[in-house]
Amino acid sequence: MPAERPTRDQYVHWERVTTRWADIDVYGHMNNARYFEIIDTVVNNHLAAATGVDIRALDAIGVVAEVGCRYFAEVGYPEPVDVGVVADKVGTSSVVYRVGLFQGPGDEAAAEGRFVHVYVDNTDPARPVVPMPDVIRTAVTPLLRV
Repeated sequence: MPAERPTRDQYVHWERVTTRWADIDVYGHMNNARYFEIIDTVVNNHLAAATGVDIRALDAIGVVAEVGCRYFAEVGYPEPVDVGVVADKVGTSSVVYRVGLFQGPGDEAAAEGRFVHVYVDNTDPARPVVPMPDVIRTAVTPLLRV
């Protein structure tokens, strides 16, 4: 991940999510687990919308191979969160995403996640790694920053 604090102009796809009272921990900021839920949900929302198919029913599905998050500022209730997604790398069988979370009018991210999908055979219980489906490649290629 880049060392500097990410800004809005670095992301391609955007969604707005709401915060909930239950998202806030005893310290008054959003619980770490909620960041990962948001990251996972927004990436998969994009894939489902961009492909127009049930991504869970494809012969090859993306499983999370890596996830991490850097925190720069608190995110809290009740303000919404703008979530930006960009693909750093699209490989044969994997995609590396960066997902920025922004709350309020500022240009700098409150947090940035790294999220890696690796595609596996959804028809084989052993789930071997396979090339990503063309429909997924078509959906993620526009997320690359050129």
